[in-house]
Amino acid sequence: MPTRPTDHRSPITDQPPSPNTQHSTLTTNDVILGIDGGGTRTVALLARRRAQSAGHDFEVVGRGVAGPSNHQAVGKDQALAALDEAVNQAFSAAVVARAPVSAACLGLAGADRPADREMLSHWAASVSLSDRVRIENDGRLVLAAGTPDDWGLAVIAGTGSFALARTPDGRTARAGGWGYLLGDDCGAYSIALAGLRAVARAIDGSGPPTAMTNEFLRRLGLATAAELIPTIYGGSLDRAAIAALAAVVTDADLADDATAQMILTSEADRLAAAAHAAARILTAGATAPVPLAFAGSVLISCPSVADRLASGLEGRGLHLGPVQLVDDPARGAIRLAGAMLK
Repeated sequence: MPTRPTDHRSPITDQPPSPNTQHSTLTTNDVILGIDGGGTRTVALLARRRAQSAGHDFEVVGRGVAGPSNHQAVGKDQALAALDEAVNQAFSAAVVARAPVSAACLGLAGADRPADREMLSHWAASVSLSDRVRIENDGRLVLAAGTPDDWGLAVIAGTGSFALARTPDGRTARAGGWGYLLGDDCGAYSIALAGLRAVARAIDGSGPPTAMTNEFLRRLGLATAAELIPTIYGGSLDRAAIAALAAVVTDADLADDATAQMILTSEADRLAAAAHAAARILTAGATAPVPLAFAGSVLISCPSVADRLASGLEGRGLHLGPVQLVDDPARGAIRLAGAMLK
């Protein structure tokens, strides 16, 4: 059963600034930046080395939140604008002028390919982010934030979905992350579409009745089912708006709607299959339990989906170690940025 996240390594605390007080002592020698960016939002954390710390413990002094920064989903210009806005907000929250930091880690969905990293590195240099910049995919942050020793299996189910495994010696394997057209099983967009398709079948009489029908109409402000077609295809709803409708399915699951339960069981099982494929790098010849970290809006807000996913992994023979829910992956970015100063 997944539990709330536990900090297994150096604690990272929030230290909000006093009103009207500027952190005049902040310098590039003790300030780092961690960014978590995905298909729904971007979070930037500004942290400074904790006073009296002999190691690499940091406290968060500023948080910024902006729109999506997955350039595969929203385009390069919008993604980079979101990154810049989140960084600006983090400095503003810390009540300090923006300046280069001693180290920065960007954990971004869609940042796995050399061309993606080159584009992001160019942006970081153009805005003088830091002389030390580390670019990772968002799954890497979840491992850093949610596993005892920075190895194990990370599974993300937010707008999309993705699994990343990392061995103790640093080897990695991934599965999923194919985007809303080719994959993203158990992501909010996929769940919402499955719910809408089930409603269409229920209306036709080719599928069982479901309470989701009236709830989808209510949330979309529609009077009749016939209005679903122009609403869904008319372009007024972007992917984020459709993904938000996944709540109709998860709420119906809690109300024991059989169709919703079938959808979530199927979605979780497909993501479990992908995560298990990535985890093979960890289990070849090994018997030790595998630390598991969950993240993303679907797994954080819907424990029944997280339970289905964990059961699907165990049913495939994966021996799970500690299971953590990571509700703030940007803290993993702070840990990885701090490690660059060692």
